Amino acid sequence: MPARKHDSAPTAREAAISDPLVAHAPIERRQLRSASEIDAALERGASLRFVLCLEGALDEAGGARIRRCGGQGVPIRRVTQHAMRRLVPFGHDCQWLALEGPPPGSDLEGVLGAPGVVWLLVGCGYPGNAGAVIRSAEVSGAAGVVVASAFDRVERRDCLRYAMRVDRFFPVHFEDAQATVARARAVGREVIAVEDVGKQMPWEVDLTGSPLIVVGGEQAGIPQALLAEADHVIRVPMHGFLPSYNLQAAMAVVMGERLRQLSPG
Repeated sequence: MPARKHDSAPTAREAAISDPLVAHAPIERRQLRSASEIDAALERGASLRFVLCLEGALDEAGGARIRRCGGQGVPIRRVTQHAMRRLVPFGHDCQWLALEGPPPGSDLEGVLGAPGVVWLLVGCGYPGNAGAVIRSAEVSGAAGVVVASAFDRVERRDCLRYAMRVDRFFPVHFEDAQATVARARAVGREVIAVEDVGKQMPWEVDLTGSPLIVVGGEQAGIPQALLAEADHVIRVPMHGFLPSYNLQAAMAVVMGERLRQLSPG
């Protein structure tokens, strides 16, 4: 499908999103894995969601750090060595860990108006699949996820349960798909769809900016009206007999390619 073109000059917001410094620093949320990183963040007044301290690792400097966190309203949690190991990449030995980033309760306008990729999941029929998508998006550093499906209150709760409650760490919204695309356009976001009718491979499209990436549900995929809104429609290559990947698997391919493009060198 041909890319949708913008005829007008870029707005100030579009220029901000396309700025290389913004485009190549799309992960608003990040782990701080040392006492020095946390101290520096506290010094500059960064938005820390919480700080984790390894049980038994508290010294005089750590006590001062805890008092400073309390003074700035940053929650402190003491965790076991096992819990800490589950939260950091292999090979990192951390005694202090923090999450820097905006509040998970940010409204949709705030999420779309900030740098970082946002994923839009349309028409998913199974809370388990939606939960896997939400969790994968958080792991890949997304700014947020929008789920546009006919889930009732209980099914939405199940989505977050299957997602291991990562909504504690980043924004998850349940909103209308067309309205979400319109809001994304209003702040200058590019819209990229992932569908088997796509004419481009993931590595043929620049994924390093702050796009809204749309993926469809298990049965019908992305509605034609939304595909027509996309600047790019990309597809994930398949060479087996079965005609489609699991939803999370296809999404993971695109996530991995985006992170590859963002990697230095």
